Amino acid sequence: MLQERFSGSGRYVLDDELAKIVNMSMVLEMPLLLKGEPGTGKTMLAHAIAETMGMPLIILNVKSNMKLIEALYQYDTLTRLNDSRFGDSRRDVGNINDYIRMGKIGQAFVADERVVLLIDEIDKAETEFQDDMLDVLDQMQFDIMETDAVVRAKQRPVIIITSNAKKDLSDPFLGRCNFHHIAFPDPKMMRRIIAAHFPDISGRLAENAIAAFYELRDIDDLEKKPATRELINWLRALQADPDFKSGDRLNKEIPYLGILFKKSDDYQKSAGRLMRKELFR
Repeated sequence: MLQERFSGSGRYVLDDELAKIVNMSMVLEMPLLLKGEPGTGKTMLAHAIAETMGMPLIILNVKSNMKLIEALYQYDTLTRLNDSRFGDSRRDVGNINDYIRMGKIGQAFVADERVVLLIDEIDKAETEFQDDMLDVLDQMQFDIMETDAVVRAKQRPVIIITSNAKKDLSDPFLGRCNFHHIAFPDPKMMRRIIAAHFPDISGRLAENAIAAFYELRDIDDLEKKPATRELINWLRALQADPDFKSGDRLNKEIPYLGILFKKSDDYQKSAGRLMRKELFR
C-alpha cells in the first residue's frame, strides 16, 4: 500500500482525493495537471508541496508567445558579441558555455536536489509548445544546439502543471499527465481553510462572512466570482475594522466590496443587490 507523504501544510487544506493523486504522481514520477477556476489553490499547491517536503520551488510562468527553448535555456549572443568587441569581460569569449543560461526547466534539470517544478497556466501556450515540452519532460533531457551538449536531469522533479481551462489541451498532452479538477470549496471545506489561516478568528465573524461570501458568489452573471483569496483578504479587512471584527454587523451590512469584486460590472451588481437587501432575506 502506498504511504502518503503529502497531506497539506499549515495553510493549505486539501481533500483526500487530491492528496492521493499528488502522492501517486510523485511515486509514478508523472506530471500532475490541475484544472479549476482561478483562486481554487492550484498554484499554491506547488508552494505547499515544496514547503512541506523541503524542496526548492522553480516556477515557469507560461506566456502566450513563449517558445519552448526559452524554458530550456538561452544563448546570450548579444553579450558575447559585445565581450568580443570590447574585450573587457572576465568570461572566455571562445567558450560558448559561458553564455548559456538555463531557463526554468533547465534549472530544474541541473539542480543537485529534487525540486518542485510548477508550470503555471499551460493553457496560455500553443499546442506545439505543450506537446514538445512534455517530450522533454518524458525524456528528462534536451539538447543545447550551439554546443551539441545534452542536458540530462540529475533528479526527476515533482511536476505540477496548472490550467484555467481557457484553451483545450491536446489529447497527447492529457494522455501523459495525471489529472485532478479542484472544485471550488463548499462551505464545510471553506471553514477548514479559514480556520487554517485564522486560528483565532471570531466564530461569529467566520460564519457570517462565509455565509455572505457564498450569497455574493451566487449573484447571476458575474464576470469574475470572488475566490478563496478574496475571502481571505476580506476577512483580514474585517478583522482590522473594529466595527466588524465581531461579525455582528455582517447580517445587516456588507463592507469593502472592492476586496471581493474586481470588475466594475460585478461590483455594481453586488452593490445593487445589497441596496435591495436581497442578501438578508
